Amino acid sequence: MSTVAPVDADAAAVPQPPVVPGLTMTGRARMIAAARREAVDATPVWFMRQAGRCLPEYRALRRRHDFLTVARTPELAAEATLMPVDRFGVDGAVLFADIMLPLDGMGVPFRIEPSVGPVIDAPLRTAADVDALTVADAEEATGYVMDALRLLKGELGERAALLGFSGAPFTLACYLVEGRSSREYPKAKALMYGQPEVWHRLMATLAEVVTRYLRAQIAAGADAVQLFDSWLGLLGPREYAAYVAPYTARIFESLRGSAPTIHFSTGTVSLLDQIAATGPDVVSVDWRLPLDAAWARIDPDARGIQGNLDSSLVLAPWDAVEAGARDVLERAGGRPGHIFNLGHGILPETPPETLTRLVALVHEASRRETSGVDSGVRMA
Repeated sequence: MSTVAPVDADAAAVPQPPVVPGLTMTGRARMIAAARREAVDATPVWFMRQAGRCLPEYRALRRRHDFLTVARTPELAAEATLMPVDRFGVDGAVLFADIMLPLDGMGVPFRIEPSVGPVIDAPLRTAADVDALTVADAEEATGYVMDALRLLKGELGERAALLGFSGAPFTLACYLVEGRSSREYPKAKALMYGQPEVWHRLMATLAEVVTRYLRAQIAAGADAVQLFDSWLGLLGPREYAAYVAPYTARIFESLRGSAPTIHFSTGTVSLLDQIAATGPDVVSVDWRLPLDAAWARIDPDARGIQGNLDSSLVLAPWDAVEAGARDVLERAGGRPGHIFNLGHGILPETPPETLTRLVALVHEASRRETSGVDSGVRMA
């Protein structure tokens, strides 16, 4: 079975400019249309890790509640999700959650430790450990996620698209086997290489859990979903093809036609064509390759692209931020399917006002440039 969605020849033959003169779209419509490589009035914007980290109002919330309490309490998760929409004017509202939440229905207790990340006290190391995993109904196991999405659907209206997400099977497997964050995940990779049958059983189980989880999010109101494969850069093309890509493709194939899908990873320049072949509607790319070069690798006639301003650049003076953003837009070249984002998540020390200005700049510059008007906007 092919993992690449067929491309309509007529639609893909000649890229259409993403701005239709006289067309004004809501943030939600703009984001969904871009994910489908359709015409938009301006380039949509959202930021990974936008629901918190640099916002003082989020820090105030976290002083009252720990991370997982916020993520597992629908009203608190909705409150945190809306903060960047209100503050920055982004076109996408990404659910406040954690990539590890699918494990709540698998019989694997975990916790989030500050400055450490996810911790699993009883990591998986044997075939018996994998066989003991539970594949539960996502609504039953993680109903708090779906309740938060339903709350947000009513709160957001057309202001912004509601984005759901999950950790990808490979990244979840890294944590499950290693037990905590690591630079190289040697225990996980040793299981992958040394016990391939166990590894494939684990990946198949995780692919089923993630598929159910994302389907339930879409049913609860998510307009698009993103698969986070945060540690995929640890693999080369051969290993990715043998041990990971089939399961990623299985997820995207199962979701095809239900909502736009986005694949996120970093440090994966050597894998971009293979990632695209697993079938996401949009491939998120980091700053390690210019956006136009990255898009050529994933095929602009078949896939949208998300990115790719360096997260660290947003800490620099505004002139540098503006120049970087304009370079990204120039490399996108007015082609349909570009979603402006950072190459990774917002850093905690990022000035919130810079992000507000950045959203305004991208909207204004892309609207003017693609309508043939000089885009020499300068944000005072």
